[in-house]
Amino acid sequence: IGLSPAVTRIDEAVISAVRSDRNISAPQMGVEKIDLGVIDKIPVFFGEKDILKSVQLLPGISSASEGSTGYSVRGGSPGENLILLDEAPVYSSSHLLGFFSVFNSDAINDATMYKGAIPAEFGSRAASVMNISMNNGNNRRFGAKGGIGIVASRLSVEGPIAKNKSSYIISGRRTYADLVARTVLPDNIISKDTKFYFYDLNAKFNFILNNRNRLFFSGFFGKDLFQLGDNIGTGWENITGTVRWNHLFSDKIFSNTSVIYSKYDYGFIFGNSSLRLRSGIEDIGLKEKISWFINPENTIKLGFDITYHRFSPGEISSNDLVNYQLIRKEKQALEASVFIQNEQEINSVLSANYGIRFSAFSQTGPGWFYEYDGGDMPVDSVFFERGEFAYPGYAIEPRLSLSIKTGAGSSLKLSYNRISQYLHLLSNTTSGSPTDVWMPSGNKISALLTDHLSAGYFMNFSENNIETSVELYYKNITNASDYKDGADIVFNEYLESQVLSGRGRGYGLELYLKKKSGNYTGWISYTLSRTENKIEGISNNNWYPVRYDRTHDLALVNLLSLSKRLDLSCTWIYSTGNAVTFPGGMYLVNNNPVPWYTERNGYRMPPYHRLDINLRLAGKERKRFTSAWDFSVYNLYNRRNAYMITFRESETKPGDTEAVRLSLFGIVPSITWKFSF
Repeated sequence: IGLSPAVTRIDEAVISAVRSDRNISAPQMGVEKIDLGVIDKIPVFFGEKDILKSVQLLPGISSASEGSTGYSVRGGSPGENLILLDEAPVYSSSHLLGFFSVFNSDAINDATMYKGAIPAEFGSRAASVMNISMNNGNNRRFGAKGGIGIVASRLSVEGPIAKNKSSYIISGRRTYADLVARTVLPDNIISKDTKFYFYDLNAKFNFILNNRNRLFFSGFFGKDLFQLGDNIGTGWENITGTVRWNHLFSDKIFSNTSVIYSKYDYGFIFGNSSLRLRSGIEDIGLKEKISWFINPENTIKLGFDITYHRFSPGEISSNDLVNYQLIRKEKQALEASVFIQNEQEINSVLSANYGIRFSAFSQTGPGWFYEYDGGDMPVDSVFFERGEFAYPGYAIEPRLSLSIKTGAGSSLKLSYNRISQYLHLLSNTTSGSPTDVWMPSGNKISALLTDHLSAGYFMNFSENNIETSVELYYKNITNASDYKDGADIVFNEYLESQVLSGRGRGYGLELYLKKKSGNYTGWISYTLSRTENKIEGISNNNWYPVRYDRTHDLALVNLLSLSKRLDLSCTWIYSTGNAVTFPGGMYLVNNNPVPWYTERNGYRMPPYHRLDINLRLAGKERKRFTSAWDFSVYNLYNRRNAYMITFRESETKPGDTEAVRLSLFGIVPSITWKFSF
């Protein structure tokens, strides 16, 4: 019997390591697994794909300032966000004064953001955790990818060291913004000897020793420079390194042991006297984590970490001025913690992630430690010898997350976290500056302690293709800190005397709607929130909004596949302006106007909104080579958003004061060519 051939089209088979309904089934809420493929399509400033700017489009996460990679999570400061790169903390995530992040997207394998139910395995920061892993490299064949843009280019190469046994990946990036600016701008705007650029390098080596042991070496180095001729300049650098050993004890017990190094330096050089100002922090740490897969319903994780911190709160020195040298002595501290947690599926309806973390912290000698009595100068001091613990503290941090299934495609989640933070980023700006310093907890600055309650309802539609969620949260903050009025912060040897502590609170509502697959994808996120401090000595001891308080925050992300080779994406964001402190009036001192300040953060910057678009044209398919062009426009309708507002005497009405708005960016087009083979 002869049969006619027939072709039957079937749906594609999708293999994923993550359940499609994990947002419902997993007990944690406020956790987002970052889709790097989606990030690659989102339009960003100057076409440089940026994981930190992309997470600012999620509910509860907002930009610290215009164009900045610094972000605030549920009203917390950028210093309350823990960013890990292969388990090493990254203390400054910004390049080029905050307009680019230090993370090269070509070197990243995956990233997860925790902003609500943070498991017990993470600690040391009060607001969020961003856990980023670098690519391991390809142990079968050589490959490369990169991109060439208007202000920066990047290149990554990977391949086997010994086929199927070891691999490497090396990824580098360099901006040439200064070269472009000097070419297109006249000399009266930018001089020929002006330099501003950054470069970074990621490297990772992966060795399969045998079926039970693997060894990884990974590192990152990034450097920024901004220099006006030979007389003035600023620069900063990040260095991280991780040596990680994975060992499989059995089919159910797995260990991860890591030795970690991290360093951050920031400084100024100016004047013919070669005057140098610098600050920084350096870490050396050991982490151990054991995962025990008891059965499909229970996964226990337990471990410890210990870190030695060395702080350089501020140093001023000069080679040329013999009689002028002021060095603030370094500070040292030890931080340690142990934890245990269990992710358990109790029954078909109820699942939980519960655990506890014990943390301890102490500054150590040698060094002088000062006592204060409310003034700017110490009233007493005590010297601790090398190895002695100075003002130790500890915290017990319980964590609990529950998920209750309310139907086939919905669940109710509840969580409680207590998190302590012993390191403090003291800053009076929304973007990084040399006056920002990391300080340890001690007798004057107490550890920040946050109790975080949240509840959410999650529902999926269309076979888990559409996700929706509503989350409510409340944060009670102990030992919230802020600068006193009129604080003297520029390389002050007694900087801790300028800080006051009190209470804080934050609460909000987050709405999220996301479509995950199809020709049209994207999401809508909206946050309604409030974050306040009450500190004796500030704003007449009344509650006042923190600098990163945002009443409304809205993001619309749209990704449309027009054809096999053509994709269109656009984002629109709107937010309430940052809380700021403006003078309530002026008075004269020797005929010189002096501003008079009343309440802290009692005013608002104008509302912020912006539309960005990106058009991607993929090249023709070839066997081993792919390429694409990205044509993007940042701030399409040329909104002049306020970056800063200053006050000056009116030029037309002498004696009157007028406000002056500074806007950084109008419309910014860019073109990027990307390739891989």
